Amino acid sequence: MDQKSDTLHTSQQILDIAQRLVQIRGFNAFSYADIASELSVSKASLHYHFASKAKLGVRLIERYEDEFERLLGGIDLGGGSPALKLQRYALAYTHVLADHRMCLCGMLAAEFETLPKAMLTALESYFALNERWLAAVLEEGRSGGTLHFKGSASEAAQYIIGSLEGSMMMARSHGGMARFDAATRRLLADFGI
Repeated sequence: MDQKSDTLHTSQQILDIAQRLVQIRGFNAFSYADIASELSVSKASLHYHFASKAKLGVRLIERYEDEFERLLGGIDLGGGSPALKLQRYALAYTHVLADHRMCLCGMLAAEFETLPKAMLTALESYFALNERWLAAVLEEGRSGGTLHFKGSASEAAQYIIGSLEGSMMMARSHGGMARFDAATRRLLADFGI
């Protein structure tokens, strides 16, 4: 493996470990020492890849947004009705929770007041992407008569994201997957699914 490939590989390993730690503990509950210990490297080596924890956090969010954008594109390419697209969207949250993790950006939103400004901008971008996609699917469904809701599609999109994120938190602390599945079924039923 050449040095450039090795550097990229190490950066990805750092991001993978940091993402898992954020999804389980939260951003403020891990340090570079945790990552360094897991990788058996020095903290200085981590700073070579990500000069600060804030830069690591921004890159984590950007990567998560890129992955989610690909997921949303896959849902679109998979075709199907707007109702089916919403079910697939909710299923993405189910998979994360089943892996004993929380949505990365949901965890970060809980720590919003303590995050560096650059991370806040990246976090807002992630949620805006989700809201735009959901609003388009909801509007398509309402226009086609297959989805039913009051108010704007944008408000409904915010309701869906907030409900799924909140249901993940409640399921994690009380009731597990059964609680999350019940909340998701109820949420989708609100739209006539």
